[in-house]
Amino acid sequence: MRTKSRYVQTLFCLLVAAVAVMAVEVRAQTVAPDALVKKTSEEVLNIIRSDKEIRAGNTTRITQLIEEKVAPHFDFNRMTRLAVGRPWRDAKPEQRQALTGEFRTLLVRSYSAAFTAYTGIAMEYRPHRMSAGDAETVVQTLIKLPGGAQPVTVDYDMESTPDGWKVYDVRVAGASLIINYRNLFAQEIQNGGLDGLLKSLVEKNKAKPAPVKQ
Repeated sequence: MRTKSRYVQTLFCLLVAAVAVMAVEVRAQTVAPDALVKKTSEEVLNIIRSDKEIRAGNTTRITQLIEEKVAPHFDFNRMTRLAVGRPWRDAKPEQRQALTGEFRTLLVRSYSAAFTAYTGIAMEYRPHRMSAGDAETVVQTLIKLPGGAQPVTVDYDMESTPDGWKVYDVRVAGASLIINYRNLFAQEIQNGGLDGLLKSLVEKNKAKPAPVKQ
């Protein structure tokens, strides 16, 4: 009788766990890609405008904000693989892991600098259309800069994953972030192989980021 009771309890726990996992996946998928971009961007901008530490130039605080609010919506594994290009096939597992980690750090630092440099920006979200079942899409936005500067288009290439929609490339004024880094990485790999690229990324991440003028 006790054996049967334990069996029922175990089965119940497994069912609860399965339902919980399914619920998480459903919640992730119910957020449309354009809604996700808008919600994340507005939330980050609102925090930046009101956070005294960020406005005072606290880089640790802004990096923490980007890590918490923005980074989870990027597919850094795919971004690194695309940026490295064909040499990725020959990379050892430990090289792939290290490259992904360093590239992630570099992108977070760059994203943090961009947000803090332009606290007065406003974002416009273009109409978004996609068909049911699409695994990839593009979310288009327009960045309005302060001082009457020319607006800049920023488009997010996104993919549907079990954890929700993820960004795998960003195109600023039509220029692909991934292609830009692929060109830079190709030169580094040609000069020093994958280890040379990794060393270069480590050095960039150790360097103090240059201030971006508004």
